[in-house]
Amino acid sequence: MPRWAWKVVLLFWIGYLVAIRVDTFIDRLYGLFTLLLVSLFLSLAIEPGVNRLARRGWRRGTATTVILLGVVAGFLLFVVAIGALVGQQIADLLANSETYVNRTVNFLNDTFGSHINAQEVIESINDPDGPVQRFIKSQQDELLDLSVAALGFLVQALSVLLFTFYLVADGPKLRRVICSRLSPERQRRVLTTWEVAIDKTGGYLYSRALLAGLSAVYHWIVLQALGTSAPVALALWVGVVSQFLPVVGTYLAGALPVLVTFIDSPPKALAVLVAVLVYQQLENYLFLPRVTARTMDLHPAVAFGAAIGGAAVLGAVGAVLAIPAAAMVQALLGDVGERHEVIDNDLTTILPKRRRRERRAAKANHPTAGTDGNS
Repeated sequence: MPRWAWKVVLLFWIGYLVAIRVDTFIDRLYGLFTLLLVSLFLSLAIEPGVNRLARRGWRRGTATTVILLGVVAGFLLFVVAIGALVGQQIADLLANSETYVNRTVNFLNDTFGSHINAQEVIESINDPDGPVQRFIKSQQDELLDLSVAALGFLVQALSVLLFTFYLVADGPKLRRVICSRLSPERQRRVLTTWEVAIDKTGGYLYSRALLAGLSAVYHWIVLQALGTSAPVALALWVGVVSQFLPVVGTYLAGALPVLVTFIDSPPKALAVLVAVLVYQQLENYLFLPRVTARTMDLHPAVAFGAAIGGAAVLGAVGAVLAIPAAAMVQALLGDVGERHEVIDNDLTTILPKRRRRERRAAKANHPTAGTDGNS
């Protein structure tokens, strides 16, 4: 055997052992990495507000504390409202289960011509050995695990708030430390990139928060007028979920108020569904273009793809963080490369819907017409 073979074998095993140790080290620090990543994006989101208050004479620490408390208050309001809604619906469903079953079965029988026996459904629900009662008993054993998970989440949330506070309150000091190791040219590049990240990430999240507020107010008015139970909680759910979850968030947000209203009154549930669809049109053609004109809007396909990729890497946290990350990357890539004027062509011409219908009708009546952009 050649002499170098022993060195290769030794180097291979040393590399293998080092790789195992590094993998274990990274796995143990995965939670810390996730917390730092969440803190970084939260700091980018709130720094525009902190900078605005600092320019008015506020201390950065005080401004950061006030904005973080506002974020925490909004999050707690959402969680408490949804928790109260779930508890209220479960208690109401258990207390009036027979009434809801009879009403639902009668609606299904009258609408679809089915022959479901309501009494058999009620007996199945009340049967101690039935699937419904077994499921309820199985969930009682999960209360301890749920409490431990809630405590762990609280500790992680406090860690995120602490990291975010220091990243924002000491932001200028941190940037001075980083820039002190770089040449003036690289300092300008780093600071420009940092500024774009702050503006676009914060602008994207602020625009989504404003759209969520508009959506919540609209749906609260509709649900209050229809007499739906817990209109505030349902309106907050629709506003937050529809704006911060790409593509599927719109359908998940609208499904809950429709379902809650359906339990009470199927005709009212239909009215809620129509109201949700009407608002989507108002948002797409009236609110969204005006709110995102000064910030940034992501194409739905880009947002959906980013969310899927983020979920594959970091789970639910990655799905949420991937959207502002995509907005930031899109902003940074927007300044790269040279721009040219686009030639006139049917494939690049953007027309209002009415003009497009008129053009299709003209081509149908004159199939030999030209295909250039001016035809």
